[in-house]
Amino acid sequence: MKNFFQLITDKTTQYRWISEIALIIVGVAAVVYFWEGIDKYLGISQFQWKTIFADLWKKLIDSWNAGWMKWATFISGVAAIGYFCEKKPYIQEKIRKMREKIPKKTPDFEPPEGQVPLDSPFYVERPPIDSDCRKQISRENALIRIKAPRQMGKTSLMTRVLHHAETQGCRKVPVYFQQADSEIFADLNLFLQWFCETVTDELGLENRVETYWQSRTGKKVRASNYFRKYLLTEIKEPLVLGLDEVDLIFQHENIANDFFALLRAWHERGKNEAVWKKLRMVIVHSQEVYIPLNISQSPFNVGFPVELPELTRAQANDLAKRHDMNFSPESLEYLMRLLGGHPYLLRVAFYDLGRRRISPKKLMKIAPTEQGPYADHLRRHLGNLRDSRNLETAMKQVISSDRPVKIGEKETFKLRSMGLVKFQGDGNSVVPLCDLYRRYFGERLGN
Repeated sequence: MKNFFQLITDKTTQYRWISEIALIIVGVAAVVYFWEGIDKYLGISQFQWKTIFADLWKKLIDSWNAGWMKWATFISGVAAIGYFCEKKPYIQEKIRKMREKIPKKTPDFEPPEGQVPLDSPFYVERPPIDSDCRKQISRENALIRIKAPRQMGKTSLMTRVLHHAETQGCRKVPVYFQQADSEIFADLNLFLQWFCETVTDELGLENRVETYWQSRTGKKVRASNYFRKYLLTEIKEPLVLGLDEVDLIFQHENIANDFFALLRAWHERGKNEAVWKKLRMVIVHSQEVYIPLNISQSPFNVGFPVELPELTRAQANDLAKRHDMNFSPESLEYLMRLLGGHPYLLRVAFYDLGRRRISPKKLMKIAPTEQGPYADHLRRHLGNLRDSRNLETAMKQVISSDRPVKIGEKETFKLRSMGLVKFQGDGNSVVPLCDLYRRYFGERLGN
């Protein structure tokens, strides 16, 4: 600082213009850094600032011959301080309006559709479920059953369980039953061939299904031999199957009983036979198992059961922050009443709010309408309800009551599988999952 004042008060021609420029910079700095902001911007106290100016004033007085420009620049700088201090609120308002006119970059958030990718920052774990699944899949002959309504995160969890198994040295094979053609479900023989070929292809092995199907043994025996003698023998690592949306098989009792009995048999053999110990399974489904299955032949009463819950307030708040949003406790409470802890509904809200497509106030207003971001989601559910008179009647009962109500057992299973209701009260009564469903279906189905 001492050298600086020596420079700006230097009388030699060599430094004359440098000193003029230096004083101009002093004036500009006085404009930019308001008196009240000295501590914040310059890191010196107001008392120190006064001392510096007093010292500078003394030096300028002592060097009267420094020139009129130095005096003019110095005085204009001091005047600028006073002017900006007086006009500070006005200037701040002008700056705020100028900033509002600057186009803001829209955050590049991940669209809330389908399963959440492995590397996504928007996957929220639900302790202790995720860690429990990782522990279970690390065991020989593991069988994990993941059940939850649609769009609650089942496939996303399955994907992470398979990935963890892969990191532990296993071979993973996800099987998505929705990829199978409709005629595949019409015949057990075709279905088992498709299943074996799908697993073979995912493992990158030669397709030998036709060879094993030339046997005159039963269809289930052929499939078992294909796995035991070929797939599980050919690969050295444990094999983890992820069976996604097995609900589709529930609709076809002609194959459901035999296929699920086959899975149960493989799991039971894995308790004693070394080759079958290598097989681990993750079974994912939305619906309750309402088809008649022999209790000793069902894979749905063995293994490690997982039922995915809704997100808690803390988890929803965490998800909001990942979308660069901060809600007050009151706002978050209102949002949870509107959408419940449904992961998909919350992600849609945070996606639109975070990208500034809609304001929180407007979202609350139009959410249960055809103009809202949930229009397609709600219309799909409405169509499914109207396709079944029993489901429509049951849903009317639920939304028309302010208290938990009991409806038919099958209707309860179906509506829970669709994610429209949840248990409350005595454990057999249900209420709408959230206010969004109560308001939307209340207007369209009538009270």
